[in-house]
Amino acid sequence: QVQLVESGGGLVQPGGSLRLSCAASGSDFSIYPMGWYRQAPGKQRELVADISSGGTTNYADSVKGRFTISRDNAKNTVTLQMTSLKPEDTAVYYCNVKVRGFRFRTDDYWGQGTQVTVSS
Repeated sequence: QVQLVESGGGLVQPGGSLRLSCAASGSDFSIYPMGWYRQAPGKQRELVADISSGGTTNYADSVKGRFTISRDNAKNTVTLQMTSLKPEDTAVYYCNVKVRGFRFRTDDYWGQGTQVTVSS
């Protein structure tokens, strides 16, 4: 029932900008941390940025100063604004929510992914 749907991916030139959006449905996600991950061919999925229910943000060193994550709890959406894009940013980007269950149990939910390609 929980669904995460990403949008906004595409082809962009180095130095360009792109905005990714994630719409969550099936539950109230306002109390859970949400984030963006990415996976390039031949590499493991890695955290790009996440944001707590209160708005505290965390970024991978590789994207600090270039990417900005934000959320709108009323709309159950999370956004990743990407600027100064580099070819190394090319990957499939996934939206994630960590739902807290019994005691310390956490369940991860993922979107289908959206392709971001940075190339001239």
